[in-house]
Amino acid sequence: MKKNQLTFWIFVAMLAGMGAGYFVHQNYSADTIKTFSVNINLLTIIFLRLVQMIIAPLVFCTLVVGISKLGDLKTVGRVGGKALLWFVSASLVSLLLGLVLVNLFQPGRGIDFNLGDASGAKELVGKTQEFSLSKFVEHVFPKSIVDAMATNEILQIVVFSVFFGVAATALQDYAKPVIKALESAAHIVLKMVGYVMAFAPLGVFGAIAASVAKMGFSIFNFYGPYLLYFIIGIGLLWIILIGVGFLILGNRVRGLLKRIAQPLLIAFSTTSSEAVFPKLTEELERFGCKDKIVAFVLPLGYSFNLDGSMMYMTFASLAIAQAYGIQMDIGTQLTMLLVLMLTSKGIAGVPRASLVVILATCSMFKIPPEGIALILPIDHICDMFRTMTNVVGNALATSVVSKWEGALAHDQAEQTG
Repeated sequence: MKKNQLTFWIFVAMLAGMGAGYFVHQNYSADTIKTFSVNINLLTIIFLRLVQMIIAPLVFCTLVVGISKLGDLKTVGRVGGKALLWFVSASLVSLLLGLVLVNLFQPGRGIDFNLGDASGAKELVGKTQEFSLSKFVEHVFPKSIVDAMATNEILQIVVFSVFFGVAATALQDYAKPVIKALESAAHIVLKMVGYVMAFAPLGVFGAIAASVAKMGFSIFNFYGPYLLYFIIGIGLLWIILIGVGFLILGNRVRGLLKRIAQPLLIAFSTTSSEAVFPKLTEELERFGCKDKIVAFVLPLGYSFNLDGSMMYMTFASLAIAQAYGIQMDIGTQLTMLLVLMLTSKGIAGVPRASLVVILATCSMFKIPPEGIALILPIDHICDMFRTMTNVVGNALATSVVSKWEGALAHDQAEQTG
């Protein structure tokens, strides 16, 4: 009942945010709109910061406990291998789908250069670094777990937690008090999740109101075709992911989608995968995934399995090339796909991460990087769909790996029913 009430209030907050934002957009000056957007977005910032506050301890505690329950390094390697098999396959399918659709629909041909957001593009350029192996290694391996937790670098926290968990498992009885303490801490953090989620409707209201106040609904008149083609791509990606999930999980896919409906709604409205990480952990365990599998696979998925973002990267990069009339042969496009496969890993915690990667990729392939300004006005709307898709992909990945490991129990709702 409480879950249904929260979902209802989140939906109400979305509609109220749209109404309030549109009213401000229509009736007030540009300066007032800017002030309103900044102030109302504070609600979203508060909610996201509360969520970010619990992500690092949750990942560390649950992952260490999960590895200790897996038992040995061989099991960790087996589960990790199965997870990476799904991640790599899903990433390639997502990137290829974006590549096929952008060549089929040619969305870049209709983009109007006069509508670009040049100031937003300059802001992104400052965040962009050229991809290199050394940068990739720095992003994966932490020099300080305190620093990794302070900046919510999930992949670095995962690396440290794996080492800690394997070492604790090797010490067996000697480490049992620590594992028991971390298990208790994990339960406390999950209890905190319930308190934090009570703020979700306010966060959703702030995000939607700020966005609509700045852009209004007229943006769809100019970017309608681009958005339509992207949504078609997202729809096809959902069909592929859920179809494969159905082949492995059977009819339980319906139960999974029902379980994650609330996290999906929050991800859609806040454009933040991090915002739903704690709640998604909770719902996947209720669905029947073993806590040790969820604790291991889900944090990895947040760094390696961003299906919606992956599809958008090829779609947007090639759309910018089309807007400038740059012809790219299929070999160059496939090379770009492989580059994106590498450069996109571990970007989940970076603000507007997809755009930063797209910008770096455009520079690498001699596409004018300022072309990112062309897609910025519609990016927030696209981000809502790709963030929601990332959540679906990770929920399916965790459930499928649980099934492969023979560790998928019945849904708690089914057991109580």
